[in-house]
Amino acid sequence: MSLPPGFLDELRNRTSISQVVGRKVMWDMRKSNQGKGDMWAPCPFHQEKSASFHVDDRKGYYYCFGCHAKGDAISFVRETENVEFMEAVEILAREAGMTMPQRDPQAQKKADKRSQLAEVMEMAVQFFRLQLSRGVADEARAYLQRRGLGAETQARFEIGFAPEGWQHLWDHLRGKGVDEELILGAGLAKPSNKGKKPYDTFRNRIMFPIRDPRGRCIAFGGRAMDPNDNAKYLNSPETALFDKGRNLYHHGPAREAAGKGQPLIVAEGYMDVIALAEGGFGASVAPLGTAITENQLQLLWRIAPEPIIALDGDTAGLRAAMRVIDLALPLLEAGKSLRFALMPEGKDPDDLIRQEGPQKLQEILDGAMPMVDLLWQRETEGKVFDSPERKAALDKSLREKIKLIRDPSIREHYGLAIKDMRWDLFGQSRRGGGQGGQGGGFREAGSGFQRGFQGGYNGFRKGGFAPTPMASTKSSMLVAAGEGADDHLREAVILASLIRTPELLPEFDSQVERMHCADAERAHIRDLLLEMCDRGELGDVEGRIFEALGPYALESLFALPHVAIAPAVRRAGDLETVRMSVAEELAKLQATRGLDAEIEEAAEELGASDDDTLTRRLHQATETRNRALRSEQEDRAHYDVGENGARINRDERDAFDAILGKINFSRR
Repeated sequence: MSLPPGFLDELRNRTSISQVVGRKVMWDMRKSNQGKGDMWAPCPFHQEKSASFHVDDRKGYYYCFGCHAKGDAISFVRETENVEFMEAVEILAREAGMTMPQRDPQAQKKADKRSQLAEVMEMAVQFFRLQLSRGVADEARAYLQRRGLGAETQARFEIGFAPEGWQHLWDHLRGKGVDEELILGAGLAKPSNKGKKPYDTFRNRIMFPIRDPRGRCIAFGGRAMDPNDNAKYLNSPETALFDKGRNLYHHGPAREAAGKGQPLIVAEGYMDVIALAEGGFGASVAPLGTAITENQLQLLWRIAPEPIIALDGDTAGLRAAMRVIDLALPLLEAGKSLRFALMPEGKDPDDLIRQEGPQKLQEILDGAMPMVDLLWQRETEGKVFDSPERKAALDKSLREKIKLIRDPSIREHYGLAIKDMRWDLFGQSRRGGGQGGQGGGFREAGSGFQRGFQGGYNGFRKGGFAPTPMASTKSSMLVAAGEGADDHLREAVILASLIRTPELLPEFDSQVERMHCADAERAHIRDLLLEMCDRGELGDVEGRIFEALGPYALESLFALPHVAIAPAVRRAGDLETVRMSVAEELAKLQATRGLDAEIEEAAEELGASDDDTLTRRLHQATETRNRALRSEQEDRAHYDVGENGARINRDERDAFDAILGKINFSRR
């Protein structure tokens, strides 16, 4: 339906937004200036105690400085009443005394039918309420009493009873002159396949009216009294009034209670919601016979930014929680998430309140876990990660889940949280600190990984880890010959480059993490960089290092001649230059340390190996030297290039020559 020009302007002129909003909020009169129409209140769209919700009556707009909700009187009615645009206009027009333009005949007919269906539903509510007080409902009343639902609770939630029989409600409504089409259209009866009268949808069931946020009865939920009934709970079919995936049980009262500061709780069924509300948790809702849908999630987030999903502590409840996670991940936004309160095994909120009281439930709600924790629990619980393949499978599964998150900021924070939990699971630590940098890298205490690492370099030659020298080679002249001098320079260049261009640190964090720093101060700098990277706090890296280590750590690092002339340091901020330089230095570091391991192994075999082994090792060493002599000319003044592009320090090559000479001499 289109509105005539000027209608909305006239409506806004006649409407005081402060009056419209004032029905839903309590103004903070200390902060408000009523004479100027400058009003402040706690926001009705998210839980808060301070008055950050501002209404400007002269301009006709509202804005929340907390959740950033904004709009005019029409949008406020749409959000708070959960109605479409035209319905919001109609509500405001009636209040302003304006006549709505005539709808087109089809739209008017549709609106009239919805109103008629709502009237029929109210008649059904009264019928079911009356039946609950009669003798046919003795068993139903006894059941409700056993569940702790007294007369007051029954009246509050308008609980009724559908008697056993095929046409009790049908005959009642027809006797009131209700058209057959309306009874069928409201989902209260079904046509017979045998050519007989339509029969009641609900029979021998305790009845729970389902109302929309405006208070209209749009459907029913019925709990079977016959234990052999195929469906323990039965909802109304979908009608012009009712879409089960777009509504919530107890929506209106829950929204009002949440607006007063109560936490929004999502339970599984009607009885749970009623028990919660009676126990003092008025902001409680339930989906309607299905798993939570995307539309219902959006409804929940309109009520509160972080609803608590309170699910039964059984397998079905956990499965339901996991389905909610998969649904919610792509929809997450800053300030909109979920928490999960899992009941003790075998209990639901109703059981818990009746058996242990509301305080016990409050304790569980207070300990509700963030969604990322439950996601981690799902992927790890009951599983053993005792092999690289199983760990890789876990990483892949978690990556796939995190990819579902559309918001890049939330995706990043999920990644960091998962990373921390992974370290906790595998006993990994980046931060040993103080012991010559030995805390760097992944360590898995007691695992085969750690034992293999400590046993020497065998099996890890291409992993990029710094091997631990074996006891028998620590005094070897091969180890003593210029040990690690160039590695120290490369470490310094890498750290200085990333300090000056910290935005590239996330690209290299795993390689920097594996970088063995023999110097304790540089190890501390490395750990600080990794910590800042984990937290996403890369804004003032030099300032953080200055605070942690004092002025001399950075001064001594950047004063090194090799660092001062490095292109990545001189051209800080040039992402491509820094990226290439850091990648190259890391590759050199890995290659030279691989060569160190080869030298150590050759030294170990001196005097302990047979002639065939020595011949093979001599051949390998000769091949390495020949490749180095044939390699690229760059850096020739100080470096030769070996296998796989590894740059070999000439001092190390001379050490090779010395070893070969010693071997040849011993064989003569």
